[in-house]
Amino acid sequence: MLDAPLLAGAAGVVVGAALTLVLVYARRFALAPRDLGSDAERATHRTLHVAAAAAAALRGGRDEPDAARAAKHLRVLLAADAVAIVESGTDRVALDGPDALAGPARRIAARVYESGRRQVFSEAGEAAVGAPIVVDGRVWGAVVAFAADVRAPLVRATGDVADWCAAQIELAGLDASRAALAEAELRALRAQISPHFIYNALTAIASFISTDPPRARDLVLEFADFTRYSFRRQGEFTTLSEELRSIHSYLELERARFGDRLTVRLRIAPETLATVIPFLSVQPLVENAVRHGLERRERGGVLTVTSIDDGTHTEVIVDDDGVGMDPDELATLLDLDAPSSHVGLRNVDARLRQLYGPGGGLVVETNVGSGTSVRLRVPKSQPQHETARA
Repeated sequence: MLDAPLLAGAAGVVVGAALTLVLVYARRFALAPRDLGSDAERATHRTLHVAAAAAAALRGGRDEPDAARAAKHLRVLLAADAVAIVESGTDRVALDGPDALAGPARRIAARVYESGRRQVFSEAGEAAVGAPIVVDGRVWGAVVAFAADVRAPLVRATGDVADWCAAQIELAGLDASRAALAEAELRALRAQISPHFIYNALTAIASFISTDPPRARDLVLEFADFTRYSFRRQGEFTTLSEELRSIHSYLELERARFGDRLTVRLRIAPETLATVIPFLSVQPLVENAVRHGLERRERGGVLTVTSIDDGTHTEVIVDDDGVGMDPDELATLLDLDAPSSHVGLRNVDARLRQLYGPGGGLVVETNVGSGTSVRLRVPKSQPQHETARA
């Protein structure tokens, strides 16, 4: 099993990379505000700026001033009437909103602590949703969002924000050595959680804010589901069903960018869904197909994900009809010591060979202009491998 601190560190490196990108763009926009010509560009910049500010406040520590600044930014992200961050075991309430809501926020937080789950309340004429902030297996506190009308998107978003806050607080307490950080960076690169993808996803979401708000809200939820799964801190293994859920969220975000240029086909045998697979073993194959196969074609193409019950094994196949590659390149593509932009593909192959032996790696079929087909086979019975909750 991977060390929880290392995985948390990996998430921290990725978040740090994303925030670096934010700061670069923020400086650029500050120096040349006229570059932000479209509504989508301005909305993306605002979203990135608010998220970066909230992360910086939470990563600063648990003292009340930092929590108060975080509450202010989270209120903007959630578009709530008021937001409170309440720490369990204390009377401290970091509230961005009317002072009269401090008491209701404490009472709502106490009920969230008792249940340990996200809940909706009506308190003193105010509707609110409370969600627990779970750090190191215990309820550290709660996020409470007040609104005149609490709807499902706000309920889900508050839960996702609470999970995100928990990750930031844990990262704030990480005291990792430089060697551990280097290892975490390698794990993050192998996991292929690309800051470039995060920026593109937020840009796609922003493009729908004015033209199709319901679509924008749906994409925000897909983005939250994708990042929550990808940045989870426990579990070296998952099920094919869980991985496909994350792939669905990823593809919804990519289809928002590609539009009709991206066609997705799923051919999944129901009996394969419970198969235990290495965490992030299929998702990088899908991302590789989109980034290196279909994105390079002006007209896009078709991505097909297939799972087959092969008796003792489950076979997963990711096909694309993209640009393909020279078969001679495959010899170096999967070489860990050779430079390559297909890091995710190479990493999945190495992990599979380590787990299932030399014959357990990827099978890649490709040719220039003919697309690429990538196959992996995993045993259906793996009693030594446990899955963890996402």
